[in-house]
Amino acid sequence: MISATQLRPGMVIKFNNELCSVFKMEHRTPGNLRGFVQVKMRKLSTGTMLEHRFSSEDRVEKAQLDEHEMEYLYDDGEYFYFMNTETFEQMHLMKDLLGDATNFLIPNLKVAVEFYEGKPISVELPPSVDLTVVETEPGIKGATVSNVTKPAKLETGLVVQVPPFINEGEKIRVSTSESAYLERA
Repeated sequence: MISATQLRPGMVIKFNNELCSVFKMEHRTPGNLRGFVQVKMRKLSTGTMLEHRFSSEDRVEKAQLDEHEMEYLYDDGEYFYFMNTETFEQMHLMKDLLGDATNFLIPNLKVAVEFYEGKPISVELPPSVDLTVVETEPGIKGATVSNVTKPAKLETGLVVQVPPFINEGEKIRVSTSESAYLERA
């Protein structure tokens, strides 16, 4: 059990007997009233967002998660297959559990999979991933970095805005948190 004031975005807590991931947390002390913590969280079972106001003295149960490094292998359209890098056991995850992470999964990518009571609940991607551009307008010769961008489709199907000097076939580094171009790889 932790104090409500110790909650941080990304933490997984038990709230009303359901696992919830803290999305946003704000500690408020209005005037001469007692302080409280306003928390926006997502239910991991349904994906719905909810807000709750905890008093500063409230105690919250932090879920005990096991984290394993896994390597993404392939997908068959319905399931995404991963291998534990320590035990070499393979497992598959559904697309709805992975969510937007599917836009960054390329073979041999190492990710951290979090388990609660032996059941996978979330996948944590590395901060950036190197992806190949498969479709974009031709590059402009002599173009330098500016605020002008063009759309580029990547090998996973993700479309990001890139500078005009990027061509098809090039590898670029993409931020997994913002789905944005960072640099050439």
